[in-house]
Amino acid sequence: MERQRERGPVEQGTGERAGEAAPERERKSDRTRRRILDAAADVLNRKGYAGARLSEIAKLADLQVPAIYYYFGSREEILEEVVSIGARITMEHVEARLAELPPTASNMDRICASAGAHLQMVLREADYAAAAVRSVAQIPAEVRQRQLTGQREYGALWRSLLADAAATGELDPGLDPHGARMLLIGALNWAPDWWDPARGSVEEIVATAERLVRNALTGARGERPRVDPS
Repeated sequence: MERQRERGPVEQGTGERAGEAAPERERKSDRTRRRILDAAADVLNRKGYAGARLSEIAKLADLQVPAIYYYFGSREEILEEVVSIGARITMEHVEARLAELPPTASNMDRICASAGAHLQMVLREADYAAAAVRSVAQIPAEVRQRQLTGQREYGALWRSLLADAAATGELDPGLDPHGARMLLIGALNWAPDWWDPARGSVEEIVATAERLVRNALTGARGERPRVDPS
């Protein structure tokens, strides 16, 4: 979740006129704050945690470095919030997609829909979502510890999806559920590195991913093309 810093003296103001102007200042403050986070997500996604420089973030946000400290206490605070946002919006999108499925959806349908929703996020919201998944191994231990709750919740969601499919016999019994889950999420997270929108839409690659996931997890083989006897 985004953490709002306490308002400073300039934001709080005093008297009736200051109180009337506060909503506009707050809206402008929120917009600037979002601009900083957008810039940080872009830099983090391209340069990684260690390579994300506050000077570059400020330049992209069209701000001077000292101005950033009005909104965030440190570079680390900005980057941690980007990672938190990316993880949160990905899980929320997957949960929303699952909620849209009809009651008749099979457990494998739910897995495929979740894979498609996850892929949509890392492609369409790549700066935040991809930054979150790519930075896990780079962030400091104390930051990683604070991120664990969200990561565990998302991991638990995927474990339950595969466990449910295994319980109903929809999952290939020869698969290791843990290995299958890690390979699946890893493949989805890698997609922004190679996907080119000029060679196919998000919808097309999502449909392909969902079909691949279904075939891989069920052990199903596609029908062989029929040969015309003539």
